[in-house]
Amino acid sequence: MSQSPQNITVLGSTGSIGVSTLDVLARHPDKYRAYALTANTSVDLIVPQIQRHSPRFAVMRDERSAQQLEDRLFALGHKETAVLSGEKGLLRVASDEAVSAVMAAIVGAAGLSPTMAAVTAGKKVLLANKESLVMAGHLFMEAVETSGATLLPIDSEHNAIFQSMPARYQSGKSTGLASEGVRRILLTGSGGPFRELPLAQLPLVTPDQACAHPNWDMGRKISVDSATMMNKGLELIEACWLFNTTADRIDIVIHPQSIIHSMVEYTDGSVLAQLGNPDMRTPIAHALAFPDRIDSGVGSLDIIATARLDFEAPDYQRFPCLRLATEAAAVGGTAMAVLNAANEVAVDAFLAGSIRFTDIPLTIEHVLAAKTIVEPDTLALVQAQDASARVLADRFIETLIRA
Repeated sequence: MSQSPQNITVLGSTGSIGVSTLDVLARHPDKYRAYALTANTSVDLIVPQIQRHSPRFAVMRDERSAQQLEDRLFALGHKETAVLSGEKGLLRVASDEAVSAVMAAIVGAAGLSPTMAAVTAGKKVLLANKESLVMAGHLFMEAVETSGATLLPIDSEHNAIFQSMPARYQSGKSTGLASEGVRRILLTGSGGPFRELPLAQLPLVTPDQACAHPNWDMGRKISVDSATMMNKGLELIEACWLFNTTADRIDIVIHPQSIIHSMVEYTDGSVLAQLGNPDMRTPIAHALAFPDRIDSGVGSLDIIATARLDFEAPDYQRFPCLRLATEAAAVGGTAMAVLNAANEVAVDAFLAGSIRFTDIPLTIEHVLAAKTIVEPDTLALVQAQDASARVLADRFIETLIRA
C-alpha cells in the first residue's frame, strides 16, 4: 500500500537553497509535496514556483507583497494556493499539523522565529538558517530536546560532519563526541574569491567581485560572508551547538576545491570525510530522505579530473571576521547574536555601496566592544539584543560614510 507524499514547508523558497530544495522535491513527487512556500517580497520569483508546485499556502513578508501575489495568481486563474503574509503567516506554515518537514532556508535573523516555531511543533527541521543557532543556540537546542523535533543540518559542512559521525550519534543515542571516540572536527572552507588577493587591494573590491564565489552558487549576502569568511565563523558557532562540543575541538581548514565538505577525526587516528561535487542538492536530498538515500540530481564526482586536493591554515589577518566570530564564540551569551546582527547590517551597507569591504569587520568589532553581553534566557531578550546591535551598527556606518 503506497503512502501519501510528505508535506514540506519551504521557508525561503526563492533563495538558492529554496530553489535547490524544490528541484529535489520535483524529482520525487511520490514522496514529497511542496505544501507551503514563503518569500520575502519576490513576487516575480515565487509565482512560477506556485504554478509549478501548487502549494496549499504561499507566504509573503508583508501585506503589500501578499496583495500583489494574490492579484497575479487571480489573473493567472490559479485558485489552489491561499496567500498569507507576515510573521503570523510564517509561524502558521512552519507549525501546521499537516506538515512533516520544514526546510528552514530564510537567510539571517529573520529566519529565527519561524524556525523556532517548527522546532517547538516537533517537526523534522532541515536547518539551513545557521543564524537560529548563532543567535539562540542554547534556547534552540533546548526546544529541540523538549519537543522531540528532528534536527538535520543542511549546510554542506555540517551535513558532511553529520554523515561522518558514528551511527549511534546519527540516531540521537550518543552521550557526546568523547564517548564516540571523536577527537576533533575539521571544518573546511574554500577561502572565497579573495584568498590570494593582495591585502592592499581588499578595500577596493566591489560587491560583484565579493559575490563571485569560485565554487558555489549562493545568494549575495551569503556570498559576501564567504568572501569575509564570516560564514565560516558562523558555521563554527553552529557546529558547537549541533555537535555539542566546544570551539577548541574544531579546526578550520582552507580547502580551495570544495570537494571535501568536512572531516571527523577519531581517537584511533582515522579521519572520515564526506566528498562530493559542490552542489547543495546533495545535503538537501540526504536530510530529506534520512536515514534512506534518494537521487538528488547531482552528477558523480570525477575524482580523476579533480586530480588534487589542497589544504591550508586560515589567515586571520586577511579574514578578521573569522577572528571576531571565534572570539564571540569564546565569550558566549549574546555576543554571538550581536556579532550576527552587526554583520548583517554591515553586509547590507557594503552591498548598497555605502561602505568598503574592509569596513565590515570594523563595524562588527565596534558593535561588539560597545555592547554589554548577557546570558539570554528568553527569545525576546535575544531579539532585543539583535535590534539594539543593529542600531549601533547603523550609527557607526553613518560615521564611516561621513568620514
